[in-house]
Amino acid sequence: MADVDRALWQKIIQQVVADGGHLIRPWFDQLEPVTLEHGQLEIHTPGVQECDYCEQHASRLFAEAAQSATGRLVSVSFISDPVSDDAPVSNTSDDADVIEVEAPTDEVETLQYADYTFDGFVVGPCNRLANAACLAVSDSVGKTYNPLFLHGSVGLGKTHLIQATCYRVKQRDPDARILFVSCESFVNNFIQAVERGQLDEFRVRYRHADILAIDDIQFLANHEQTQEEFFHTFNTLFQGQKQIILSSDRSPAEIPGLEERLVSRFNSGLVARVDKPGYETRMAILHKKSAARAVELPDEVVCYVAGAIESNTRELEGAISKITMLAQVYDRPITIELAREALGDKPAGHAGREVSIDDILEAVTEQYNVRLADLQSKKRSRSIAFPRQICMYLARQLTRHSLEEIGGYFGGRDHTTVLHANRQIENQLRNDPQLTATLERLREDLQE
Repeated sequence: MADVDRALWQKIIQQVVADGGHLIRPWFDQLEPVTLEHGQLEIHTPGVQECDYCEQHASRLFAEAAQSATGRLVSVSFISDPVSDDAPVSNTSDDADVIEVEAPTDEVETLQYADYTFDGFVVGPCNRLANAACLAVSDSVGKTYNPLFLHGSVGLGKTHLIQATCYRVKQRDPDARILFVSCESFVNNFIQAVERGQLDEFRVRYRHADILAIDDIQFLANHEQTQEEFFHTFNTLFQGQKQIILSSDRSPAEIPGLEERLVSRFNSGLVARVDKPGYETRMAILHKKSAARAVELPDEVVCYVAGAIESNTRELEGAISKITMLAQVYDRPITIELAREALGDKPAGHAGREVSIDDILEAVTEQYNVRLADLQSKKRSRSIAFPRQICMYLARQLTRHSLEEIGGYFGGRDHTTVLHANRQIENQLRNDPQLTATLERLREDLQE
């Protein structure tokens, strides 16, 4: 690190970790500062593709971090070593290890990531149906579950499953014509085809694929002409027994501005929902993703991160990147204290207190004016069963107890009762803002 003080670089990295969010990549720990002269910070990247990524997406992130650390106006530039003609291609960037998927024209738009495979996907109760459906589709293209419609919130693995399906089909049949595009690309391609008078070429491209996979199909909403074109594209492919795979952040019926005939066709195959991963699944994701990066996360760190991040797989991967990056820059072992710093939590001793099931029981009995003995009894009236389900849900969210242990607190009920209670509450939370606010308040009070 030629002209850049290590302590200053550590401050910059700490700020990057705090503000980077989804922009952080696993290879950020390989970045090295070169010089800081005349208000210009030069940073060395591990490869050309990484350099391009930083220039396009992370310049502002590093510039703001450098300005915060130095208290001066600083601009940032990125450099990489020149690549010779016979040099191997770097495997560290997001676009590494790709398989080009052949489109019906000379233009190849879709890239398949070699690490987006079924082997690299963590299966749990939240995604078991979607995973099984994608495996079935890859074994019997166009004949099983056609169309296949995956829906769920962002970062839960829908794109991973679709690309894994395409990748598996391509490996088995190199001649398969696979087109995987975002809905935005489909819309833009259609508009350009209309403007240039190239509708025939557009239709040849999209209607002659063996697999047409479109990500984020909800963006088709309110594009009337594009919906008309996609309707006919869908029919052509379906009648030719070609596979159609779609993903969305919501179910077909919940997409506003989508024609009924398209909703009907999307529902005619298999509609599989992908939910947020539970605690055990989040732990499995952290173990698998860290192992894939040759990063050894101690069990206590895995437990901590799995408990701290409940949103999605993408956030869990980002957490691994942040923790690894700080450990590398500060030359420190990976511990819970380091993980707290990486995730922006309060240091040990100032974090929210550990929540027990007894705490939850006390809070819920007060909130719903029921007796503890009734919650632990066999009574099944609504006035008792609902608060009991709230207790089980909060215990599942805020404690480390197993399903069996939680059930034991409530009259010796088994794990299936606890799972049922969680599903019931999660379903109600989607449509009941008042319940959402009540549970959020209970959660905050319990963790103070």
